[in-house]
Amino acid sequence: MDFCGKKLVVVSNRLPVRISFDRNQWKVMPSPGGLVTALHPIVRRTHGAWIGWAGCSDEAPVDNLLKEYSDSQEYDLISVPVTEDEIEQYYLGFSNKTIWPLFHDLLGRFSFDTENWQAYLDVNRKFAETVSTRIDENSVVWIHDYQLFFVAYYLRQLGVTAHLNFFLHIPFPSVDLFRRLPWNRDLLLAILSHDHVGFQTPNDRRNFIACVKSFVPETTRFVRKRRSIVRLEDRDIHVGYYPISIDFNEFNEGAKSREAADAAWYLRENLKAPVVVLGLDRLDYTKGIPERFLAFERLLEKYPSTIGQISLLQIVVPSRLNVPHYQELKTQLDGLSGRINARFSRQGWMPIFYQFRELGRIQLLGHYRASDIALITPLRDGMNLVAKEYCASSIDETGALILSEFAGAAHQLSKGALIVNPYDLDDTADAIYAAYIMSPEEKRRKMRILRAGIRRYDVRKWVEWFFGSPNSVDHPRLSVPDQEEILIS
Repeated sequence: MDFCGKKLVVVSNRLPVRISFDRNQWKVMPSPGGLVTALHPIVRRTHGAWIGWAGCSDEAPVDNLLKEYSDSQEYDLISVPVTEDEIEQYYLGFSNKTIWPLFHDLLGRFSFDTENWQAYLDVNRKFAETVSTRIDENSVVWIHDYQLFFVAYYLRQLGVTAHLNFFLHIPFPSVDLFRRLPWNRDLLLAILSHDHVGFQTPNDRRNFIACVKSFVPETTRFVRKRRSIVRLEDRDIHVGYYPISIDFNEFNEGAKSREAADAAWYLRENLKAPVVVLGLDRLDYTKGIPERFLAFERLLEKYPSTIGQISLLQIVVPSRLNVPHYQELKTQLDGLSGRINARFSRQGWMPIFYQFRELGRIQLLGHYRASDIALITPLRDGMNLVAKEYCASSIDETGALILSEFAGAAHQLSKGALIVNPYDLDDTADAIYAAYIMSPEEKRRKMRILRAGIRRYDVRKWVEWFFGSPNSVDHPRLSVPDQEEILIS
């Protein structure tokens, strides 16, 4: 992507590094993840900057550590100081107790707290103040995700006239859900402070446009196939959808390594299961893990021939264990897996292998290679990159993907995946059985479709889509045409 001499300035809640204290010294290590993979080379090539919270205690000499690391990377890492109290209210409070469940369609999970809301605004203002001192007319500013909705709003208050871009990595809710937020109009106006706003799917963009129509009726909205335009006063805000992806080659080549092959062999030897179904999720109630356990139980009930022949390997990565809802979820998973195993286990075989831990890089690739089926069934997800990682790592093309219709990735992967409603236990159980009995030829045909699409529309293409011209953006074809009116007044 050519930025024509301009520097890319990325703004996100966390910096793309981890600061830790190990063996009596502080260390700075790059963080994994698709966003870092996509943007690190561009920020470096343009000698730009990355602004965010360092994610470590006040004891760390953050400025000195980041200065040393920045010099080696040829771009600036700039820390926004956020206190422990602010993290409690801004991040754990408003971001994750209000925005996260509300935007994931989970009624009864979200709460509205005025103090958390005020802390959210205060931290966003702090981010804006830091950003304003580090950008100029040669900067391309790209702000990311739901923790930072108001940064552009405060940048405009500070007199910044630069072109501001924003991308939302999680879903955007429908009008009926969004109206529950007491500050819905304020939040929409904050988003409309950007010049260009990106979403994961056409449905997310459609929901946003509908909310703007309902709560900011003074706008004019031109809805088009590639990018829509929202006109507010004398400004045009471009609104598009750009599904994020992964570095296909990184996973494809990594899965070919001897280390990954050995890890896969070792895993299969230990599981002793003829067919392995993989679930891999961070501990979160949006991921639909309890429903997955129940659907697997339903599989064993409906299709007794699968008993002793197929096992679910569920990896749950620890997350937010200091939050009561997440503690309750872990307790629920412990109970469900124990009950189902007690009911169906046979000598030498167990239906569910449930592990609560993190996976290293080689272990991750080994799990992908060792699994015959990937069961990715979130109740709601912005994209879900695990589905794409699994396909990119399926180098022998013998795997099958079962994917929730409520994952953003379903818009792109529906031609090769088995699409299910995770709330429908029979539907999911039937899909697992269909994948179980699927012929090798059919698996290979479907996996080739999936891998070809992910290879073509990789994470670099995502950046090209976002910064390309509205008429030249090469979006992947969706299973359902995006039919919308040209003008909604």
